[in-house]
Amino acid sequence: MKRYALLFNLVLLLLAGCTATRQCNREDDSDPGNGTETPSGAKPGKKDKEDKDKDERPVEPSKDKTFWLGADISWATEMEAKGESLYGFEGGEAMECSALMKELGLNALRFRVWVDPAGSFCDKDDLLEKCRRAKAQGMAIMVDFHYSDYWADPQHQPVPKAWKGHSFEQMKEDLRTHTVEVLQLLKDNGIEPRWVQIGNETTHGLLWDYKSGRSAMGSTQREYADTVGHIDFAPEQYAGFIQAGHEAAKSVFPRTKTIVHLDDGWNFAVYEKNLGILEKYGVDYDMVGMSLYPYWAREKGRNDADGVISDCIANIRKVHSRFGKETIIVETGFEVDEGNPAVLEEGRRQLARIIREARNNTAGYCHGVFYWEPECRPSRYRLGAFGSDGRPTPIMSAFKDYDSAL
Repeated sequence: MKRYALLFNLVLLLLAGCTATRQCNREDDSDPGNGTETPSGAKPGKKDKEDKDKDERPVEPSKDKTFWLGADISWATEMEAKGESLYGFEGGEAMECSALMKELGLNALRFRVWVDPAGSFCDKDDLLEKCRRAKAQGMAIMVDFHYSDYWADPQHQPVPKAWKGHSFEQMKEDLRTHTVEVLQLLKDNGIEPRWVQIGNETTHGLLWDYKSGRSAMGSTQREYADTVGHIDFAPEQYAGFIQAGHEAAKSVFPRTKTIVHLDDGWNFAVYEKNLGILEKYGVDYDMVGMSLYPYWAREKGRNDADGVISDCIANIRKVHSRFGKETIIVETGFEVDEGNPAVLEEGRRQLARIIREARNNTAGYCHGVFYWEPECRPSRYRLGAFGSDGRPTPIMSAFKDYDSAL
């Protein structure tokens, strides 16, 4: 009997060893990252090819069902330094801007960062202070890299002074270094942004200058002083900059979503051209950011605000269908005319419609809506959402009542 007992125990040990081996094999097969890497020198097998094929098919809406209501409040610290105070709808005590945004129904904040601005505002240390405030409020954070010392937008993508005269390869390294330096500062302080924009409104490219006094719109190549990353004259280099930014961001925060941000969210042709170039050169990025301004669309002959909004909602679906990318509206804004209540009411209605349709009418492909600098008084920026008394106008009420605002 003792001999049989010993044999029985031996069998149990062998079975346990096989089970452990199978479990270890399963754990070794799993990839804590994106599941596409193979050991150094190994050739991709059938499973790797299948995974690659899956990656190339349009993705389903992400499992994260949070719809983000946000604002870019990058001017907040500068306004404080100038003694400007902000209040809630009912007045009362002055409130810090991040806390006020949360009270008004927002759950995310966006902040721009410049390379070496003339003042201290919007540099990496100012960014850190604003991100600390957002984190204290439990709000998600978006970092908007301009890759410039000042404003970057479709008409301006000026090369930082410290990077001027550098070759494309050196400028890619400049971009990587700056991205890592800024994000590492946040990481060292316990802050992880949910999103990182690789450039701001890079519709016509990234890191290019044009001659003083000449408009970039409608210019020819001869009128540009530097075309390092212009989408028309150096598309492969533009793609290289976006790839470098994506890789730099992921090296610090692998879970953070990278965003390519373009303007004219209502115009699919803009997205087809720009994202098509990124596709051609195999660029990696996670999401598409859109600017949607019915007000500014009038300068391009679009005087139908509701048509502009409808076209943007349709464009979100088209971008996903064509490129397999989900979207977030990272900028919008509406005119503040304190002497005309009808204008304020129209702004509230349009914002409510954008939020409502972006959430309910995009098959889950849009993840949120951000207002650009709502805390501004109209004397500084006409498309803010606060009045000259530092209180929110009716426009801001759309963040809470968008479902009932018709």
